[in-house]
Amino acid sequence: MTTSLLLSPEELDRDELEIGGDRYRHLFRARRQKVGDRIRVVDGQGRARWARVVRVDRKVGCLELAEEAPGNEPEVWLELVVVPPKPQRLTWLVEKSTEVGVSAIRLIHSARGPRSYGAGTLDRLRRVASAAVVQSHRSRVPEISGVHDWQELAALTSNAESSWTLDPSAECSPETRVSPRACLLVGPEGGWDEQEREDMQAIGCLGLALGPRILRTETAAVVGSALLLNAGRPGV
Repeated sequence: MTTSLLLSPEELDRDELEIGGDRYRHLFRARRQKVGDRIRVVDGQGRARWARVVRVDRKVGCLELAEEAPGNEPEVWLELVVVPPKPQRLTWLVEKSTEVGVSAIRLIHSARGPRSYGAGTLDRLRRVASAAVVQSHRSRVPEISGVHDWQELAALTSNAESSWTLDPSAECSPETRVSPRACLLVGPEGGWDEQEREDMQAIGCLGLALGPRILRTETAAVVGSALLLNAGRPGV
């Protein structure tokens, strides 16, 4: 299987690039890449190129960058607005939602799920997302922000052409209604309160059911995201 490597946008524009430090250890120690091997390099913003290993020294390797490679990004730009669970579960949520193709993750407060994180937690989650991009052969690292106040909901969803929220009683099917830019709202395990439901209705949020079982927040977020992303594929 082809190895992927995350670069900066400036690095991706070069014709040749030296690789050292942690990236050297990943490519040439852990992945055992050698001269002549082809790898896929991405910039975290949706672009990808093929590269070939042209030199491997004791501490530095050299890549020759070539033609564009597939970005492997979904047809739907999906932003996930989620009331964050406990830190360990949130880490899993970020990793798996990145793997399935979510484009942004917005953490938001709710009446039944207030939670705050420091800047260090967000930085760690961004590193988790970056690793998931490399593992899944995507080319875009999701933007992660928050924890936002509930009053920011309208602004957070303003760019979405369709907004969805998980609702066990919903009968709406996403197959014919997922827009190229969509948003999925996932609430706390205690559910949305009445005012929050009214606020979501005011922005035209559609209900999406995942079946009769009750899922944890992080599981529901990943399953719901995958369902909407798959429904948005051409020909589906």
